[in-house]
Amino acid sequence: MPTGPHSDAADADANADPSTPSDRAEFRRFFERHHRELARLAYLMLGDPDAADDLTADALVAAWRQWDRVRAADQPLAYVRRVLMNLCSSRIRTLVRERGKLAILATTFEPHTDGPDVPAVVDVRAALRCLPTRKRACVVLRFAFDLSEQETAEVLGVSVGTVKSQTSKGMAQLEQLLGGSVLMPEVRN
Repeated sequence: MPTGPHSDAADADANADPSTPSDRAEFRRFFERHHRELARLAYLMLGDPDAADDLTADALVAAWRQWDRVRAADQPLAYVRRVLMNLCSSRIRTLVRERGKLAILATTFEPHTDGPDVPAVVDVRAALRCLPTRKRACVVLRFAFDLSEQETAEVLGVSVGTVKSQTSKGMAQLEQLLGGSVLMPEVRN
C-alpha cells in the first residue's frame, strides 16, 4: 500500500479528526487567510504551478496534523512557511539529482499564462530559477513577501547575517543574469 503524501493512507490520516469544532474553525481561518500566499511562495521557489499546489497542500496537511504545535508557535505562519520551504528545498534537490543539474529547471519552464505576464516578468522568473536554492529563498522572501531580515532568518532557520549575504549575492547574480536591469527595491530590515 503506498504511503506517500498523496496516498490513501495519508488521506485517512489527514481526515482523522482528533480535533474539536473550534480547532477546525481556527485552522480553516488560517487556511483561508494564508493559502494563497503559501502557494505563491511555492510557485516562486519552484516555477511549476502544479508542483507548487502539491507542496502547498502537503505543508497545510502537515500543519493540520500538528495544529496544536503550529498554533502554539510564536508565529504560526512562519512555522508553516518553514515547512513549505523545507518541502520546496527537498523537491529542488530531488529534481537536481534526477536531472543532473539545476540549469535544466530553467529550460523546462513553460510560462504560466493565467496571469498578466510580460516578457520582463518571465525573464525574472527564469532568472530566479537559476539561483541556488538558499539565495532564491532569501530574495523571494525579502522582496516578493516583504519579510524583514529577521523574519526571513526565522523561516529559513539561518542567521540574519546569512540572510544579508545570501540576499546581496542573490540580487547581484540576478542583476548579472538580467543584464543589469534589476532595480533594488526598498525593503525593511
